[in-house]
Amino acid sequence: MTFHLTLTVNGESRAIDLDDPRVTLLDLLRERLGLTGSKKGCDRGQCGACTVLVNGRRVNACLALAVSLDGAEILTIEGLARGEQLHPVQAAFIEHDGFQCGFCTPGQIMSAVGLIREGHAGDDPERIREGMSGNLCRCGAYIGITQAVLEAQARLSAEQGEAA
Repeated sequence: MTFHLTLTVNGESRAIDLDDPRVTLLDLLRERLGLTGSKKGCDRGQCGACTVLVNGRRVNACLALAVSLDGAEILTIEGLARGEQLHPVQAAFIEHDGFQCGFCTPGQIMSAVGLIREGHAGDDPERIREGMSGNLCRCGAYIGITQAVLEAQARLSAEQGEAA
C-alpha cells in the first residue's frame, strides 16, 4: 500500500509517496529530501538534535511519523536563512559561541526559534534554559546558547517594534 501525502517543506510544496507508514519525519527529511541539517542523535526523542518546526511548533522529527503530517508546514534549519541573510537566532549563536562541535546546533537553533515564536523565551535565562531543556549539548555550550537566545529574542522584539 502506498501513502500519498503533501508537505510544505521550507516554503516548497512536496508531494511524497511512502510505501512504509513507519517512516519518521526525520528519515523522510534526511533520506528522501536530502535535508541533512536535522541530525539523528538518539533516535528516541531525548536529545533534540532533530528538532524542526511543524506548523510553527517544535517537534522531535525522529518521533513524528511522516504519514501523520499530511498537509503540514515543516521548517528545517535549511529554511531559516534568507539567502546570505542569517536568521537572527543563527547570527546570535555565532556571536555568542552557542556551539562547539556543532552536532546539536541545528536542533538547538530550531528549538530556540520555536521557543521565541511561542512567546516562551522572555528575558529570564532560567526560563530559557527550562524551555530549551529538551535539547542536549554534549559539549556543554549552554551558557552561549542561553546568551544567544536572549540576544535573538531582544533583536526580534526590536524588529517587531520597528515594524509596528
